Amino acid sequence: QVQLVESGGGLVQPGGSLSLSCVAATGSLSLYQMSWYRQCPGKQRDLVAMITSGGTATYDDSVKGRFTIARDNAKNTVRLQMNSLRPEDTAVYYCHADVLSPLFPPSWGQGTQVTVSS
Repeated sequence: QVQLVESGGGLVQPGGSLSLSCVAATGSLSLYQMSWYRQCPGKQRDLVAMITSGGTATYDDSVKGRFTIARDNAKNTVRLQMNSLRPEDTAVYYCHADVLSPLFPPSWGQGTQVTVSS
């Protein structure tokens, strides 16, 4: 497992932007499929964006065209650039790393709060 540390959350007005970062405090992320999930109080944790070890990105329909996931393996970092934020984007955002092997369970970060409000 890798130890993941997220940063970059905060309060932003609707239409604004935030950039979340996820850094591996231990281990290398280069072989991991990396994802960002989000969770609202009382609701399940939902996938927002995912990027494969090869760099292919996919997005939930609700964030397509607004969010961009990118990885920098040299810096052991995955970022989520969030533009045109809406109140419904308010949630705790979690970084997730999965090497897609039954021998190695996936890892989660501690979460970072994103609040979109005027």
